[in-house]
Amino acid sequence: MISKNQIKYVRQLEQKKFRKAENLFIAEGHKVVRDLLAAGFRPTQIFATREWLDANQMADAIEVTPDELQRLSLQQHPQQVLGLFPIPQAQPQLSIVDCQLSILLDNIQDPGNLGTIIRIADWFGIDTIFCSPGTVDAWNPKVVQATMGSIARVHIIYIEPEELFSQLPKDSPIYGTFLDGDNIYTQHLSSHGLIVMGNEGNGISDAVRARISHKLLIPDFHKGDTADSLNVAIATAITCSEFRRRLL
Repeated sequence: MISKNQIKYVRQLEQKKFRKAENLFIAEGHKVVRDLLAAGFRPTQIFATREWLDANQMADAIEVTPDELQRLSLQQHPQQVLGLFPIPQAQPQLSIVDCQLSILLDNIQDPGNLGTIIRIADWFGIDTIFCSPGTVDAWNPKVVQATMGSIARVHIIYIEPEELFSQLPKDSPIYGTFLDGDNIYTQHLSSHGLIVMGNEGNGISDAVRARISHKLLIPDFHKGDTADSLNVAIATAITCSEFRRRLL
């Protein structure tokens, strides 16, 4: 039997200020929890149904009924297990930009977009995502859920873009997508550097735009009336795919 205080405590972690104060985030569902455990994340608490516990032996887990899990969960249809995990304190490793491909997100606001971008980065073998302070919190439960476990394998670092740029080697390529850029399919793309993706409504901010060394365009093949722009997560997937295709 779980207490009202336990339920209140877990559900307060939906709020950023409470996550920050407790340094904890919520992960729900078998796949997300499994991937975090496999990546070495150590939960402070696991709440799970008997079905999950029978299949996953774990000491100190609290057994809950489906009804109790429903009261704990932030999901409409909870999936057997909910875990509380410490938020990792990732340190900027700016040297990786000079030898690997990384992403900088400039004020991404939608949790679903951020979660999907983290999942995209995982798929394309991009280990680090830098986020401007104005980007939505990566440990928001909606973001964590949208990553489908990929947040266990991608380092998320919040940093002022200017601080990031100032510490990069001068010849480090910085790519950004623009409507006035050069066709991505005809440009030379490096195996390392920084891919910048901008805010859903406003795109890349002027200050960050000034730092872009390679302006890219994902061309419109309709050649007429068409959508004004692509969703930022879709644009990220297309861009990352084209970078990785060059390595084949």
